[in-house]
Amino acid sequence: MNKVAVFEQEFKYIENESYRHDAMYLIDSLPDYFFTIPAASTGKYHPAYAQGEGGLVRHTKAAVRMAQELLADPAIGNKYTSDEKDLMIIALMLHDGLKLGEEQAKYTKFDHPLLVGQFIKKNKSNLNFSDEEMNFLDSVISSHMGPWTKDYDGNEVLPYPKTKYQNFVHMCDYLASRKFINVNFDDKNNIVE
Repeated sequence: MNKVAVFEQEFKYIENESYRHDAMYLIDSLPDYFFTIPAASTGKYHPAYAQGEGGLVRHTKAAVRMAQELLADPAIGNKYTSDEKDLMIIALMLHDGLKLGEEQAKYTKFDHPLLVGQFIKKNKSNLNFSDEEMNFLDSVISSHMGPWTKDYDGNEVLPYPKTKYQNFVHMCDYLASRKFINVNFDDKNNIVE
């Protein structure tokens, strides 16, 4: 499977060529399961389009597209630099990239947002991102779950979003998880215009 080709349209949203190259490298390095599993095993917290084979990819594409649409609106997008927009798009492309961990656990790893940040930093030698850019990605990905910061045992595990960047990434993920918002996809998992 050509993992990079799965997100061909989404890569076009990234203006900074160096960022795009790094995003392609990271997407290509994600575990194979990311490209086949549903967004959630129970279907309780995601819309119908995010269920079944490839559901996590469709959820990811929906979150990225929501970000792209919102950032294209000058009333919203003008609050961010071009690089900040690119980094938030990349964060959304990667936010659930290790949903089952690196070794593909049976169920969602609650700390998957932290695992993605570690994954990015672990690949530092293959990336052009500065430490500041990697920390930005880690910050917005680690807090993408919003208010759901406690694990199944009630332990505080994930950071709550505080910055405008963290809130934006959480908002896009949240909207892509709402059952009443339908996004149509073709048979290649591309959003239908």
